Amino acid sequence: MAQQHLDPTDPTAGVSPKLSTALGQGGAPNGDALASYLRARATEFLRALRLHRETGAAATAEETVDAARALRRSARRISGSLHTFRPLLDSDWSEEMRPELAWLSGTLGLEHAYEARLERLLLALHRLSGSTAFPAQTVAPTSPGASVRGVPGTAVPERGNLTVGAAKAGALLERQLTLARTRAHSTALQALGSSRFHAVADKVAVLASEVPLTPAAATTDLRPAAAAAEERLTAAIAGLPLVTAGHPYNAEALIHGLSPDLSPHPQDGPWHQVRLLLRLHRYAREVLLGPGAPVDVRLLAAGQALNRHRDASEAAAAAAQAARTPRIAPATAYALGVLHADQRHEVEAARFAFQQSWQKQVVSAP
Repeated sequence: MAQQHLDPTDPTAGVSPKLSTALGQGGAPNGDALASYLRARATEFLRALRLHRETGAAATAEETVDAARALRRSARRISGSLHTFRPLLDSDWSEEMRPELAWLSGTLGLEHAYEARLERLLLALHRLSGSTAFPAQTVAPTSPGASVRGVPGTAVPERGNLTVGAAKAGALLERQLTLARTRAHSTALQALGSSRFHAVADKVAVLASEVPLTPAAATTDLRPAAAAAEERLTAAIAGLPLVTAGHPYNAEALIHGLSPDLSPHPQDGPWHQVRLLLRLHRYAREVLLGPGAPVDVRLLAAGQALNRHRDASEAAAAAAQAARTPRIAPATAYALGVLHADQRHEVEAARFAFQQSWQKQVVSAP
């Protein structure tokens, strides 16, 4: 895929044709549009915080999850906008806010991530072994249909051997990930009661009414900054092995995945980076188009594929970590190894899905 380069004399250079068309009639969005967007996101943050405080100990699990998700959602969008449009904002304030919002979003997301990871792994064990012997979960699946249809999956192992270890593998994963989830829950509660969080909430409350723009922001076109975010995404995607991802299997990735090395999978990092850059591009698009912006279904599909990629990658790492537990039975280790390989194939399926959705996006662009 050829990398696009920005023409510094053209404020719409690098912006997708669809986005340029949407912006063409309404004039160039400036700092006022950014301020309006940030105030709206800050208001969402405060509304979610009030919901969290009002429900308190009487809240259901669903209400607690909804409030935490809304906090994370608004924190991510504020932080992403501060990053993309930082030349239009007071630099000291922006540089102080962004890491704090990232800390909050990451802290609040850990509990849900561990819960979803356990659910994914137990469902995969059930699918692979055909056994219901491992512990049944009461939490509804968070990502049903995570497997990508139409892509060949893992070869079915000998079910007799796998079923023997599946129950113990499931129990081991439940112990490890439930403990991690419990710790993450405690950490989130401590964070929400900390002076650090209160300082962030106070700054967001001020942001809801007063955005610290630079004096030049009122006459500054937002499109070059948004175009730069899109170009960073395009350049990162150009560096991905999309030709390899166009095939259902990546033997090199599977070999790396079976390595005893404890470091993160060497092929996953660039894909995780693309996921973050795609998110920044989407947020910049929201700022430019304003309330009621149409959903770009291709960007949505690409983002969903990258989310599945992250989930499967982290699930595979959790299975590999469990397999390194000292003194586990060979049958348990075998089941965890099969589970790890299955999730690495899910990683490859997600890459294939991203490749398909992104190439369609490129082909459809005039």
